[in-house]
Amino acid sequence: MLCRDIMKANVRTASVQSTVADAATIMRDDQIGFLPVCDETGRVVGALTDRDIAIRVVAEGERPDQPVERFMTPDVVACRSDDEVGVAQDLMSDLQVSRIVCLSEQGFLEGVVSLSDVAQLGQSADAATTLENVSAREVHT
Repeated sequence: MLCRDIMKANVRTASVQSTVADAATIMRDDQIGFLPVCDETGRVVGALTDRDIAIRVVAEGERPDQPVERFMTPDVVACRSDDEVGVAQDLMSDLQVSRIVCLSEQGFLEGVVSLSDVAQLGQSADAATTLENVSAREVHT
């Protein structure tokens, strides 16, 4: 199965100039916690999560009228939409992320694969392993 078969294709995005408040409004209204951030050409240059807003903006006393570019994670984990789902699972496991973007060969956003998309495949052993590996980032000994 290919990533394009399970990815969410109608993905909301933020621009680098969008404010954190605008991004938070999109997240609230669409009930999502992840926004790819695109430059003026439409290429993905980062990602902003609800956790980024909580930790980097709210907890640090920053103003929400600032651009998301200041607070986004610039190192986006990505695969191609024509990659096998196993590639996405391996990236999630290895890098301990629960969402990755799917890009076209030209580097434009085509969709997002989330851990819940992987879990819904019905391959419970693979999904459980991926979940366990991603969740390891939360474990504090």
